[in-house]
Amino acid sequence: MALRKSHRKKRTTTSAARRRAISKGYRSGLEDTTATCIAKAGCVVLFETDKINYVVPSRDAKYTPDFKLPKEGGFFYIETKGIWSVQDRQKHLLIKEQYPDIDIRFVFSNQNAKLYKGSPTTYAAYCQKHGFQYAHKVIPDDWLEEARKESKRAA
Repeated sequence: MALRKSHRKKRTTTSAARRRAISKGYRSGLEDTTATCIAKAGCVVLFETDKINYVVPSRDAKYTPDFKLPKEGGFFYIETKGIWSVQDRQKHLLIKEQYPDIDIRFVFSNQNAKLYKGSPTTYAAYCQKHGFQYAHKVIPDDWLEEARKESKRAA
């Protein structure tokens, strides 16, 4: 019980220090304390006066689609997904943005699965919003027919 009271007291003290700092234009007690130290040293306090531009470095990445099927004038990819993580969704948005002519289609184990627990958005709705073709559990017959036609033509 004594630990609880001590813990609560510490939170109140931190909260009060933060409120004081915010009233002076800072975001934290540490910024306020640092400014006070600078002022006591006889220096002018110059807080957030400059901006420094920088580039967040990019990294090269590779994506290996699950399946490749022929279509008229080229091919399309089939990507199968059970769980479609946020990283995978971001990756596919980047690929679509950087290579708008690449045709990637999704086959989900459950197109009605939610993006995350409690999300109102399903995999299907996400695909519709972002212009991805998708299917539930199996490759649609029209996708397969498209690939069959082109396979026969190429043979």
